[in-house]
Amino acid sequence: MTAPVRVAILDHTGELGGAELALVRLCAALDPDRVQVMAVLFAPGPLVARLEASGVRVRVLPLDHRIARTDRHAAGSSPLRAVLSALAVLPFVFRLARLLLRIDPDVVHSTSMKADLLAVPACALARRPLVWHVHDLVTDTYMPAMLARLVRAVARRGPAHVVVNSGATARSLLPLPRGWTLAYPGLSGDQIRPDGPARTVPTPPVVGLVGRVSPTKGQREFIEAAALVRESCPQMRFRVVGAALFAEAGYEQGLRELADRLGVGDRLELTGWEAAPVAQMDRLTVLVHASPVPEPFGQVIVEAMARGVPVVATRGGGVTEIVEPPGGEPLGVLVAPGDPADLARGILEVLAEPAAAARRARRAYAEVVRRFPISRTAEAVTRVWENVAGSGRGPRRRG
Repeated sequence: MTAPVRVAILDHTGELGGAELALVRLCAALDPDRVQVMAVLFAPGPLVARLEASGVRVRVLPLDHRIARTDRHAAGSSPLRAVLSALAVLPFVFRLARLLLRIDPDVVHSTSMKADLLAVPACALARRPLVWHVHDLVTDTYMPAMLARLVRAVARRGPAHVVVNSGATARSLLPLPRGWTLAYPGLSGDQIRPDGPARTVPTPPVVGLVGRVSPTKGQREFIEAAALVRESCPQMRFRVVGAALFAEAGYEQGLRELADRLGVGDRLELTGWEAAPVAQMDRLTVLVHASPVPEPFGQVIVEAMARGVPVVATRGGGVTEIVEPPGGEPLGVLVAPGDPADLARGILEVLAEPAAAARRARRAYAEVVRRFPISRTAEAVTRVWENVAGSGRGPRRRG
């Protein structure tokens, strides 16, 4: 019997972002007869306990917090800052390489952009094949142009293989001469409504946005659209589910002030952080995705579709391939990004045509069950690991 592939998964954070929650679901779905994984995190946090609950051994190798907290915009703000950051991480790279030598994995799998870039020299020193799992659009609109050029250049020569979370992410990196594999962030069984898309529609209707409170998620555009929707539907209620990080607390306060100024403060609920966003989605008439910039995937859209909730989403990036699958009928309503008037139009379309919205929701549910189960993600990623472990280079064709 073939021994399981030993995989060391690297992530720069211990917090629970979208990519980290996808990682937890992936690890829980892996076949232990084919894969043995351990995780190396560059910071402590709640991700440690979540991975351990999935049977994953976790090691924390601390990265200087000043580097760990530097976002992609600050990191790529100037050539001098990039050089200084590279020099500052050299001691950590050597420590990571020594740890990989002790762990002795068959494959190293990095799953965040910081981890991707730090893993390249560390894996070269430890002589271990590296797989990147890219969750970000590598474009000049999503990150500083200098950083995007660096990531694209390294992606072509550093990792043995690249896994991407959407076709849009792949296109932002191409060409990838060593090969790439599409593995959508899959849903676990408890995220999919067991009785199908049929559900009780809330009364009065509630339109909601679920996600971290941040300018990139479009809560401001959502509130501006809410003011327009209320002119036609005065009974409508609106809900923002999620919380801001400390650095964005001012943005959240500005949302409350904006809602009062536009006359929807009495109809808008900001719930704060929610441990179970699925329960909140079940309470919505319409789920809105309002990001003003293209996103690499759109996890919240898939989660809403799995609950039978009609979706209105901003066009672009991975969102378009979810809502308008190639060769298929639309699964929701797409609107222009950064355009509150068009967002309001999309919401009103769903409310005015409930039968059509219900038909789209049924198609969306069936498509999600087919395309986005976590078992499919686990199989795609496991095949990559097996191929890379067997060849040291990885498959050349997309999976």
